[in-house]
Amino acid sequence: MIDRQAKTDHALVLLPQFADMDSSRAEARLEEACGLAEALDLVTAEARIEPVRKLDAGAFFGKGKLDSLKERVDELEAGVVIIDAALSPVQQRNLEKRLNAKVVDRTGLILEIFGRRAQTREGRLQVELARLSYERSRLVRTWTHLERQRGGRGFLAGPGESQIETDRRLLSNKMAKLRRELDEVVRTRTLHRKRRQAAPWPTVALVGYTNAGKSTLFNRLSEAQVLAKDMPFATLDPTVRAIRTGTGRKLLISDTVGFITDLPTELIAAFRATLEEVREADVLIHVRDMADPDHEGRKADVLSVLEALGAGAEAGQTLIEAWNKADRLDDEAREDLIWRARVIRPDAPRAIPVSAITGEGVEALLSLVDEALGSDDFILRIKAGPDDGAAIAWLHENGEILDERTDPETGQIHAVARLGQADAGRFKVRFPGLGQSAKVMADG
Repeated sequence: MIDRQAKTDHALVLLPQFADMDSSRAEARLEEACGLAEALDLVTAEARIEPVRKLDAGAFFGKGKLDSLKERVDELEAGVVIIDAALSPVQQRNLEKRLNAKVVDRTGLILEIFGRRAQTREGRLQVELARLSYERSRLVRTWTHLERQRGGRGFLAGPGESQIETDRRLLSNKMAKLRRELDEVVRTRTLHRKRRQAAPWPTVALVGYTNAGKSTLFNRLSEAQVLAKDMPFATLDPTVRAIRTGTGRKLLISDTVGFITDLPTELIAAFRATLEEVREADVLIHVRDMADPDHEGRKADVLSVLEALGAGAEAGQTLIEAWNKADRLDDEAREDLIWRARVIRPDAPRAIPVSAITGEGVEALLSLVDEALGSDDFILRIKAGPDDGAAIAWLHENGEILDERTDPETGQIHAVARLGQADAGRFKVRFPGLGQSAKVMADG
């Protein structure tokens, strides 16, 4: 990973551009790589796109390119070279020798950020396990410090055993210990999730590209104080809150880790337990940064990760798009966004332009969620006496009152309420004999 030494705060950021990457996509990726570097408190001394015609198996770049990069590293006095691509251990090691600087690839960069951001015990264990899995193939270069963990009697290393074999065994033991600890934490999380599932409330998960504004929208919806910063991966640990929609429907909403292009497989595997929140949600709100010039490319990346997780529309979940950061668009772009959101296509998810900062469109977004969850609703027709005020109050708190009248002569209350399936069942158990229910048809 990144050593904190002199000059390591200055970085040369390189994006290898292959033939299948267009210029606009390359510019967006380069900007993102600079943002990732900034998230590690690195100063980008220079950022550049490097066209690559043929990949060199030994050092990624060809000899001529390496010579020019070495000169530029020396001129900038850069201690770190960030290459926004996946490097093999051999390529990374040879690049460090040729450039005389620390070389970090995309996976290593994201792992380093995750290591800084994780706050909960589960998050830290997941990141550490992913990092060790990544570093396992890089033992020659990075894990000699594990020798200090050995006991003084030498019982771990047999005669003739090399240092790398010792380190590999130590690393495997450490990973096994982390897996056991993580299994215990995951069991606890699973119990908590089962308790929430036993509660009669639907679940909604916010998903989207990193830095799309999910946490800001989560705070707006739930009045929570989750960390929301303009930086990649500000949120790693999922947070769940209970909220109510405009109709009184209670639901659980969760904020989740942001996705990113080429999310390292080590992280997808490590965070699979955390991302169960996404797989098990009744509704997914895909938060998109519509001020991002490459928002269509980001959307494709998110859908790709959802598919890898076995989640999304293809998995039978309702998907709603929150077109965020509308406040950053000019008047013409905002009008176009609003017009496009009104066009309902059967092959596309419903969308609402929103601003998590100003609150614009948030109520309309909740209405869409309400509509999506309403397919399982029941209409209750209530006949209650003057002494049944508790039942009417319960309906006001847990459902949507469509009609309510009181007979002036008898004092009998006639009410029509819309309730979710679970709430309708709870009402019948709590107040038997007061209401008759009918299933809401799909057309409402």
